[in-house]
Amino acid sequence: MTTLTFYGHACFSLANGTTTLLFDPFFTGNPITTTKAEEVACNYILVSHGHGDHLGDTVEIAKRTGATVIATAELAALVGQQDCANISMHLGGKRVFDFGYVRITPAFHGSGVPGGHAAGFIVSFFGKTLYFAGDTALFGDMALLGRLEKIDYALLPIGDNYTMGPDDAVEAVKLLNPRTVIPMHYNTWPLIAQSPEAFKAKVEEQHIPVHIMAPSQSIEL
Repeated sequence: MTTLTFYGHACFSLANGTTTLLFDPFFTGNPITTTKAEEVACNYILVSHGHGDHLGDTVEIAKRTGATVIATAELAALVGQQDCANISMHLGGKRVFDFGYVRITPAFHGSGVPGGHAAGFIVSFFGKTLYFAGDTALFGDMALLGRLEKIDYALLPIGDNYTMGPDDAVEAVKLLNPRTVIPMHYNTWPLIAQSPEAFKAKVEEQHIPVHIMAPSQSIEL
């Protein structure tokens, strides 16, 4: 059984049996999470970029658990300098793991790391394909990602201001054509306050279901 857990903002875990992936582990300072960094265990940590609300507690969790950080080369080097196990990848790269594979996708956003680039991830995890868009603007090549991969779950930011907002995220869904959509990166602070219910209504006009997750909620994929 594969489960997806939402911890608030853009932090998720993907688990099946003894394998757990953690995405953008922002716990400390996250005003909407109900989980502490020291309560989390994982095998891999996927970090989309170096901003504090995404890199978050990566180093502490990686050191404590022995988890391997998967990130773009510049970010992998940064955590490597802090004695974290890491795997360096980059945009367009794809790598096979024991759980499936990881594809690094572009994300149009700041990197938070000198010389770096923000990224997203398409993860094949025990037969389920999940697209974690990271912090990104809407971009036309999302249509290409939708052709390259049959996406079961698309995790898309809707907060606006720093990322695409709800209307652009609706357009992203049209390009990606996923089986299910899960909104993220909204309502953490007033600046990115949005109505996920309004977003859900617009997306479901395309006959694609939207699952709104509360912090600490888990769903079976």
